[in-house]
Amino acid sequence: MTQVNLRHLRKLYPGAQIAAVDDLSLEVPSGRLIAFLGPSGCGKTTTLKMIAGLIPPSGGEITFDGQDVSAVPAEKRGAVMVFQNYLLFPYMSIGDNVGFGLKMRGEDKAVIKKRVGEMLELVKLPDIASRRPTQLSGGQQQRVALARALITNPNVLLLDEPLSNLDAHLRDEMRELIVSIQRDLEVTTIFVTHDQEEAVLLADQVALMFDGELKQYAAPEEFYQRPVSERAARFFGGVNFIPAERKAEQILTPIGDFSFQAANRETAPTGKANLTIRPEQLKLNEDGAANTVSGKVRSRIYVGTYTRYKILIGEYEVEVIRTADMPGDINEGDEVRVTFPADRMWLVEGG
Repeated sequence: MTQVNLRHLRKLYPGAQIAAVDDLSLEVPSGRLIAFLGPSGCGKTTTLKMIAGLIPPSGGEITFDGQDVSAVPAEKRGAVMVFQNYLLFPYMSIGDNVGFGLKMRGEDKAVIKKRVGEMLELVKLPDIASRRPTQLSGGQQQRVALARALITNPNVLLLDEPLSNLDAHLRDEMRELIVSIQRDLEVTTIFVTHDQEEAVLLADQVALMFDGELKQYAAPEEFYQRPVSERAARFFGGVNFIPAERKAEQILTPIGDFSFQAANRETAPTGKANLTIRPEQLKLNEDGAANTVSGKVRSRIYVGTYTRYKILIGEYEVEVIRTADMPGDINEGDEVRVTFPADRMWLVEGG
């Protein structure tokens, strides 16, 4: 297992005016599964390639277990990268593809054959060693690429958008497989994705990047409960934002004043900010509940397992989600009471 540290990492491509990655610092604990998350062009794949040694940083430091590897060649770094488009050799058998790294090391043929069999068993493809890549589905090719990376016992496994080319049901299978293998082998793993759901399902920690900068690095639940900004909250599906001013344990807003009792609220902004709360955390028609205001249902959309409401409160519209098993029929045009639970609200700075 290997701990990875990035310190003030920077990448400025030749001729560019703005750095692709700027002053990025974080720690990836040994044996953990970490996601770099963000929109296209935010610098996450560039960061992965710098960790792999495929491109040099313009500044900063990359260390594996405290040893600076910034200038160490990729083939000697102990980090292996699985690319989005698999990059299997089409003229080789699957067995030869998987065993390629060991062959380049000069390993004995019998050892390679044994290890190839073990790796194909690991990725649940035990009987395909003699096939060619063109005979496999996309999901199978992704598993082969993973086996080829793992056969060299890397210190760090790097995955670039590992599920983006797969159908929905195959993505679910690969998620389970990646997590299972990572837990079994305890290999430090970093993957890149633009899909927040994928990051939450797979990662122990998520590094959210915008415009080449690290904006939040935390456990997945932190992004839902305590986002650092409105932009971060919106990236994770936040839709409710109301101008507010915090005064100690009170949040003052144009739609009402609320008690604020969220965990770790000492880290929330003080003064002027935006109140945010996730749609599924708002309550409707709760008898005797504190932090309750009146509103009118503007729209109702039934989605099967839940119903989504748009509710006008004063001049502000909020979205509320109720699961299918919640009692009471609420329709468009109804007057309702909306409760903002004191421990579920959060405050964010705009942008």
